[in-house]
Amino acid sequence: MSYGSFPPPPGGRRGGTLAVVLAALIPTCFAGWLLWSSLGGPEKGDGTAGGTGLPTASSTSSPSPPSVAPSSGAPEKALKGKVVVIDPGHNPNNHDHAAQIGRRVDIGTNKKECDTTGTATNSGYSEASFTLDVARRARTLLEARGATVKFTQDGKKAFGPCVDERAEIGNKAHADAVVSVHADGAGPGERGFHIILPKGVHGGGADTSAITKPSRRLGERLLKTFTEETGSEPAGYIGDGSGLNVRGDLGGLNLSTVPKVFIECGNMRDAKDAAHLTDARWREGAARGIAEGITDFLNG
Repeated sequence: MSYGSFPPPPGGRRGGTLAVVLAALIPTCFAGWLLWSSLGGPEKGDGTAGGTGLPTASSTSSPSPPSVAPSSGAPEKALKGKVVVIDPGHNPNNHDHAAQIGRRVDIGTNKKECDTTGTATNSGYSEASFTLDVARRARTLLEARGATVKFTQDGKKAFGPCVDERAEIGNKAHADAVVSVHADGAGPGERGFHIILPKGVHGGGADTSAITKPSRRLGERLLKTFTEETGSEPAGYIGDGSGLNVRGDLGGLNLSTVPKVFIECGNMRDAKDAAHLTDARWREGAARGIAEGITDFLNG
């Protein structure tokens, strides 16, 4: 509406009247502006729609929480003074040394091949590559907690080492715990992970009498933490389905004089398990499961 539509006031009263009107309006308008601003009047970049002061969906929704890696309950130096040996199963170079890894070595109770090539997924991802990746991730976690971590091999050896040498590395290190990392090669449809414990054997150079009980405790801790960190279930196709399998035919266990177990992290020949084993994020969870189990065992 235009002010020109009103007739002018008579005589000299126009200027005085206008001044009175303005004097009354200015404080009122100023007070109204202050109230409007305090209620969130539009400002560039404030998330309002079209300058109307109406909130958009983005201004009313809660911000997404930051992505945080799962935390460990272990103190930073919880494993200071502890020695851990990680044994990455097989070796990526074994394929090129069939004669060397095929020779038989004494495992105390009998003789077996020095080593094998291991298995692989249907897409060609090898067990040896998997075990090295998980072992390296677990080493990083354990060293951050103060542990001294030694490997039986880090992919730099021409082949092997042989199973008897792997046991000897843990023994000479006077390891507080040894974990041999593997993945299984069972039939399609067979899923899950399992822990292999040393059987009580005594013969030749083998005597596991001192390590069967602590090795079982180590295995039980790993069973719990690996399940928690990966969401995997204990394998139903091995033993009684508990996820714990006792064996007396593995040189790496028979010849060990320190607590030691094997962990078969999943079945590479099953498509669903293979999808996990080939996923880097899942392997990080597997490494956490192993590191947590070792930490729980050594602090228990």
